[in-house]
Amino acid sequence: MIEAGRVAVNGKVIDRAALNVTDKDRITVDGRDLKAPEPPRLWLYHKPAGLVTTTRDEQGRQTIFDDLPDDLPRVMSVGRLDLNSEGLLLLTNDGELKRKLELPSTGWLRKYRVRIKGRPTDATFAPLRQGIEIDGEKFQPMSVTLDRQQGANAWATVGIREGRNREVRRAMEAVGLSVNRLIRVSYGPFQLGNLKTGAVEEIRPRILRDQLGLKDEKEAAKPGKPRPQRTRRKR
Repeated sequence: MIEAGRVAVNGKVIDRAALNVTDKDRITVDGRDLKAPEPPRLWLYHKPAGLVTTTRDEQGRQTIFDDLPDDLPRVMSVGRLDLNSEGLLLLTNDGELKRKLELPSTGWLRKYRVRIKGRPTDATFAPLRQGIEIDGEKFQPMSVTLDRQQGANAWATVGIREGRNREVRRAMEAVGLSVNRLIRVSYGPFQLGNLKTGAVEEIRPRILRDQLGLKDEKEAAKPGKPRPQRTRRKR
């Protein structure tokens, strides 16, 4: 757009991108003022099983973006949950915030409720707590608690800090167990709580600011009305 002469700074058309600007400069594209970036916002979303966490799917499967409310602004997912996984997925309107939350150095604990086919004992999970290697890939130690046996299945709570592709499922398979339900219940300080399946709820600015180290209230948008339940789009 700059090469085409469509961008102007303070009324002067520019011909190079190597130009520093501040909030005081007026930038226009095709004669229209460039809007200031939206303040970073964050939402909790209870992803149902059966949706993919992508904008579009080559196989034509429904995505989480088909399920979100129409009045939600353009958002990106923080990390992913695979097709058959459900539970807490964070959504944000800010690419920098998304990258910050996904960085391994952030080290936030992700917790999952996991239903496993079989009758494992506490000792079954020892390799996972120590850190397991799968196909040459070293996994960091996980926290694993055996909660209860329920018929032919057992329930466990698993905590991880890396969030690799299908990490929990692959780790369980490595110790001879098959996962038939996977629910993420928390991502760092953010909890799924009683949020209903398919529901979206915005994090309040003060909480967002405290948890993520935002400088002041100008960096967080005013919250919309809580939206624990909403009407789905017609398909």
